[in-house]
Amino acid sequence: MAKRSSKLLTPEEAERLFSTLDETGHSNEDTARKQRKRRRLGRAAVDIDPLSEDDPSGSTVGRTIARTAIAFVVIVLFSVVLLQVGYGVIRRNATADLSKEANIYTVTSVLRSGIEWGSGFTQFPENFTVQEADESTGRIEVSVTDTTAASAMELFAGSQVQATAFGVNALLNPKVDVVIYHVNVHLDGAGKIQKSELFGFLQPTGEVKTFLTYIWTKSATDEGVDFSCAITGLDDDMAQQIRDKVGVNLADTLIGFATGSSKDAVPATTSAAAAAAAPAASAETPAAGE
Repeated sequence: MAKRSSKLLTPEEAERLFSTLDETGHSNEDTARKQRKRRRLGRAAVDIDPLSEDDPSGSTVGRTIARTAIAFVVIVLFSVVLLQVGYGVIRRNATADLSKEANIYTVTSVLRSGIEWGSGFTQFPENFTVQEADESTGRIEVSVTDTTAASAMELFAGSQVQATAFGVNALLNPKVDVVIYHVNVHLDGAGKIQKSELFGFLQPTGEVKTFLTYIWTKSATDEGVDFSCAITGLDDDMAQQIRDKVGVNLADTLIGFATGSSKDAVPATTSAAAAAAAPAASAETPAAGE
């Protein structure tokens, strides 16, 4: 008689082993006990509820996938918000402030990275040069080449914001008195403004010409500090278009248009800018507010 192998399970051992398996073949002792009890009562081992969202087999794969998808979306959104906040903090810490120090390095940093203006940042064209930035002379002069504007009015609107942000921030420095901001454009053979195409990948190749120049100055008065701006370099047609858009009195009084060279420009006081900047400027230069 053959000897019984000791590696084979006895009936009792096999019963104990499989008693923990439910109908799906998974090891779940509680579920298996309930299913065996239902079978002994002559009922189906698995109670199927047609209105239940649970898988009759007891599988929780669908629920796991849903939870994983929700967790993934939450993590992505949280990461995006965290990156935006971190980028904003890093940008503010890395952005130069011309009101504290004005030199070639800080001016270049501002033109490359932008400047804090109001509740956000003002960006400048990618192509720029710094002709002068010296606190000893109190003068800053830069040139930028715009490749985003498609028309003269669009160029004027965008450059005016850039020049104001740049000029006012620089004039808040007590050692800076004059800020000159040249705006260049590319012109085609017909004299029309060229702009970049294909999301900036195709840059214009026309002749580069200075379209206009903003000259910001400040002067001390008995009441505080006056900030003045003059716009030069515009041809007669463009100057008249701007006058028609913003009103003759407003253009001549607040902006002080001049169509000659920068030497012939007579700045006109920008009362609104002076009123907003005077407290900060007075704090830097006590003599101006005396």
